[in-house]
Amino acid sequence: MKYIFLLIVLVISSCDTSKKTESISIGTKKTEFIEIKDFPNNLKAKNIILAIGDGVGPNQITLSRIAIGGFDHRLFIDQIPYVGTSLTHSYNNAYTDSAAAATAWSTGYKTKNRYLSLDPDKKILDTIVEMLHKKGYASGIVATSSVTHATPAALYAHIDSRYEYKNIANQLIDSSIDIALGGGKEFFDLNKINETHYVLTEKESLQLNFDHSKKLIGLFDDDGIERSNEKPTQREMTNFALNHLNKQCNRFFLMTEGSQIDWAAHDNDANEMIEEFKDFDLTIRDLINFVNEDNETLLIVTSDHETGGLQILKQDDDKVVVQWGTGGHTSIPVGVHAYGPGAELFQGLMDNTDIHYKILEAIDYKNLDNQSCSI
Repeated sequence: MKYIFLLIVLVISSCDTSKKTESISIGTKKTEFIEIKDFPNNLKAKNIILAIGDGVGPNQITLSRIAIGGFDHRLFIDQIPYVGTSLTHSYNNAYTDSAAAATAWSTGYKTKNRYLSLDPDKKILDTIVEMLHKKGYASGIVATSSVTHATPAALYAHIDSRYEYKNIANQLIDSSIDIALGGGKEFFDLNKINETHYVLTEKESLQLNFDHSKKLIGLFDDDGIERSNEKPTQREMTNFALNHLNKQCNRFFLMTEGSQIDWAAHDNDANEMIEEFKDFDLTIRDLINFVNEDNETLLIVTSDHETGGLQILKQDDDKVVVQWGTGGHTSIPVGVHAYGPGAELFQGLMDNTDIHYKILEAIDYKNLDNQSCSI
């Protein structure tokens, strides 16, 4: 009887779905190298672009590299010269959620999971968007999730539950965010926001030019943006937002997130994760090119947390075998990649709250005068 029980235990253990394995084909695409400039140390940045790969840990990058072009391939993120590592734990947990992580960059403070730009005692914390607005900055957010999702919301909302999407939507409309592009149409009263915002709901709208007499919001799906030819990609939305912000004020802050990399990792779907990462990496290519042309913009690329406990186990002919350890988040440290004026600040080991203060140092925030937006 003991042997039968042991056999049952072994069978159950071998069917543990939290340890899902997948075989992923090794890619053959050639590396596209892009220009990387030398920026003098201590040069101050004027504009800030914060690019977030939600759920991206070291092995999400490694697997995407292998799947796209093989072991010796170089992604665009790989070509960013300054690299550091960020710890991601939240105030009350070894692992963070997106709300607490984004609050860390946005405000420079740790908070509880689910909280958005509130401290653990529910006191309001100033966000970097609110701080920079007083210095004459325009600001924008881009996400492949809803624009009310945790990462973008931490830049403008103050609430103790990231899931209060309609409340968060109202806070977005009342905020200083000049352009917001993503999903989340179901959380907004479109008739009401037409009074204060240009409202875009179709991908084709991104081919148009808009003046700055009203703020602009693009809501391209009811919630997260479905990946199809009829919907805009992160890359397309980011380029539109950059063009719009760069014509609006003398300075700008833009956050752009590849949100659904995380969703695919939650589903333990490596192929979908790689497809989402491709869009993110192409976005990074365009952002590097923007930095090269502008010369006054600092690009920071990082993640809120790792999702899935992804491991790359072995090579099997023309494939690699990967294993997922969980359907949730982990406390694995994530990368920080920086390019442009001030990029040298983002080297070595740092806490996720440090990113906030390093951004302020990079733009010499303490010496910026209060002013309104000006061209």
